[in-house]
Amino acid sequence: MNGGTYLRTAPIWAFDLRTGHYNVPFGFGIGRVTKVGRSVFNIFIEPQFTILHDGVGQPAFQVYTALNMQFY
Repeated sequence: MNGGTYLRTAPIWAFDLRTGHYNVPFGFGIGRVTKVGRSVFNIFIEPQFTILHDGVGQPAFQVYTALNMQFY
């Protein structure tokens, strides 16, 4: 995409081999990389919906977001 904007997907599947519990999310998000002076900022947000899960306390929905900064 133009101007440092990008689409992303990075769901993290979790499997507990000891108990057999698992969580398989599906996510799709958007991010942006921008430069301010000599510093580079990367921020994104990605909603994730659980499509398969087993076990107590497994989330049905979660939001994965981050801000990465590189200073020179």
